[in-house]
Amino acid sequence: MAVQQPPPPVAVPPSPNRPPISLQPSHRRGPSKPAKLLRRFRSVFRSLPIITPAACKMPVSLQGSRPGDGHVHGSGTRMTGTLFGYRKARVNLAIQENPRCLPILILELAIPTGKLLQDMGTGLVRIALECEKNPSEKTKIMQEPIWTLYCNGRKSGYAVRREPTDDDLCVMQLLHAVSMGAGVLPSDSMVSAADAAVDGELAYLRAHFERVVGSRDSETYHMMSPEGNNGTELSIFFVRI
Repeated sequence: MAVQQPPPPVAVPPSPNRPPISLQPSHRRGPSKPAKLLRRFRSVFRSLPIITPAACKMPVSLQGSRPGDGHVHGSGTRMTGTLFGYRKARVNLAIQENPRCLPILILELAIPTGKLLQDMGTGLVRIALECEKNPSEKTKIMQEPIWTLYCNGRKSGYAVRREPTDDDLCVMQLLHAVSMGAGVLPSDSMVSAADAAVDGELAYLRAHFERVVGSRDSETYHMMSPEGNNGTELSIFFVRI
């Protein structure tokens, strides 16, 4: 008796609500593909609990000479930054050359999306990302795979750089015509749409960021206020020590 062969797997068609990706490559060279070790670390990182940072005093090195000092714009390059994620899940940070370009950086931070957006609505937020400097390596600072995360001076877990997923690109595509704004995105076009029932709405905040390069071991992104004043709700510091 002939043995029947199992039927070939049926390809799952993409969601009809998923927009076609029309984002263009950035003129800047993006990070290299993560190594196998990084992929293993990221799988462990996702299994760790989310840490909700408490408010605490900021280090003087991140605050400036006086409490409440704002960053003065005009000394760096303007980029597009997007914070997005399900409200109860970890927040993601995407950096683009402009809203119509593919992201040059995707970071997953061990902070709940809703918590970070709430803190930004009530006061200044400073995120410091630190990693160890290795003089024998020539890795660019934005290509570092793993960072220790500090939110307003308190250690809050880790941040991991990763390649853009289909959902990341879908979010960027849905926001390709948005230069600044905040709101909620429809989750029915996402691969992870089922997560919305557990992790809440898919929220986002997009703004212009001023990129300031201090040295090969330090880089800062300051959110630019839409009102045009010198204040900023969020600054992100990348530092190798």
